[in-house]
Amino acid sequence: MARLQRSQFVCQNCGASAMRWAGRCAQCGEWNTLIEEVSDPPPAWGAGRGSKGRRLALEALAGCSAGVARLSTGLRELDRVTGGGIVPGSALLIGGEPGIGKSTLLLQLAAAFAAAGHRTIYFTGEEAIAQVRLRAERLGLPKAPLALAAETNCANILATLEEERPELIVVDSVQTLWSDALEAAPGTVSQVRAATQSLVRAAKQEGFALVLIGHITKDGQIAGPKVIEHMVDTVLYFEGDRGHPFRIVRASKNRFGATEEIGVFEMAAQGLREVANPSELFLGDRLGSTPGAAVFAGLEGTRPILVELQALVVSSGLGTPRRAVVGWDANRLSMLLAVIDARCGISFAKHDVYLNVAGGFRITEPAADLAAAAALLSSAASVALPAERVYFGEVSLSGAVRPAAYTLARLKEAQKLGFKGALLPAAGELESGGIKLELLRVAHVRELADMLALGEASCGRKDAKLQGTQP
Repeated sequence: MARLQRSQFVCQNCGASAMRWAGRCAQCGEWNTLIEEVSDPPPAWGAGRGSKGRRLALEALAGCSAGVARLSTGLRELDRVTGGGIVPGSALLIGGEPGIGKSTLLLQLAAAFAAAGHRTIYFTGEEAIAQVRLRAERLGLPKAPLALAAETNCANILATLEEERPELIVVDSVQTLWSDALEAAPGTVSQVRAATQSLVRAAKQEGFALVLIGHITKDGQIAGPKVIEHMVDTVLYFEGDRGHPFRIVRASKNRFGATEEIGVFEMAAQGLREVANPSELFLGDRLGSTPGAAVFAGLEGTRPILVELQALVVSSGLGTPRRAVVGWDANRLSMLLAVIDARCGISFAKHDVYLNVAGGFRITEPAADLAAAAALLSSAASVALPAERVYFGEVSLSGAVRPAAYTLARLKEAQKLGFKGALLPAAGELESGGIKLELLRVAHVRELADMLALGEASCGRKDAKLQGTQP
């Protein structure tokens, strides 16, 4: 007897399902995202036992462990993010805002693969073949031995892969794929899930590397159900500010390498150019005599990066002072201001506070607390910090400065770029590594305030920068 089809309403934002339509999704809270989809119920246990499956050949864990040779992408920054190259048979998903450069990056990747002698196919579902060729000419890649196909039917793509036997395929994008086995429209949760599952299964069985481009939501997350990110081996986010030419590829999931690793590119007329030294890029042209500027010695994955934090503290005429943050967590800024108020006696209650990370970079590391505190106190006292000093350390709610990981790597990067000193936590041992910097250690954020002669004086007083009372 034929199974009855059942209808359910699936949220196109988070993938949650409901038996009835509702104006708002109960899981993610988005409005008008529930779309009716028809699906077959799963077969009951024991059904279909008349047609027995094929018995699998099991292998022991303790066996010959031959190393898998990674495929170099031809882009050193992308190799760094993926952990040394793309593993054959793996699936990689990259997401980013529209126009950020996803298609440009992957066209350069596919062309580099093809030029290295690897059979590569680029499937485009959003552009015509002529449009892809125009981009290739602009990037200087018109003669790359890259195969192109404009197709969105998942069955046709799988049939082509079975015939061509490529080593790498790029699909731009997964939201355009559809399967005639489903009645849902392309881009819906059911279609995206089914297309991703089919392509990932084919990649595992045939051994080719799969790279998917995914759209993102207004919250910056990859569109579609979260199960898509669980299917693939690596998830990359393409970040950048339209006001800056810099682009950052960040790994949020990687089964074959470190997470939170980043690769830095610069958008130019000929496409994306690799940035060999991101620290020099993010520091830019600094004015050492400007109050409120501190250089943070950060760490992204395994890469040390120096970036400038800029703070501005001005008197406010509003009942509720403004707190504006670019490139850092606004909640962490509020916490840091409260710690300075409670532990150092310096109040920002009548001042607007602005904090900016130079170069369009975004910091997520807690070790930036000390650099942010130094920039805030410097701006409040109108005292410029030493231009040849870096700062790093986490500030706790008690005001204590906690040590940061990989201290030696941070100091080596600062020394390589010509810095002369560093302000770092008092706790934590430092291994000998040829460091010739002047190291100043602080155990409490109050010590940093004392260095700027602020003490317990209010940051609104003009004489705070000259005579501060000791706490």
